[in-house]
Amino acid sequence: MMIVFHLFDKSCMRFSELERAIPLVSQKMLIQQLRDLESKGIVTRTIYQEVPPRVEYSLTSLGLALRPALRELVQWANLRRKTKPT
Repeated sequence: MMIVFHLFDKSCMRFSELERAIPLVSQKMLIQQLRDLESKGIVTRTIYQEVPPRVEYSLTSLGLALRPALRELVQWANLRRKTKPT
């Protein structure tokens, strides 16, 4: 889900940008997650025929539709954190 959150902030990101944005994820896991999100129609992958090749990832309309639900989930988590006994 971290990938989706980062793509909410930017319209598109390159693989290296995502890798820097999520420093604790391995390259292998990031690739697997991106492929999974792409196969589910949440993320789209655009390849530009340049030298060197450029690949960008962005959210599809289905991915963007997750924004309200994820925003509510974050608010709930923050509320829970504040009311959790120490």
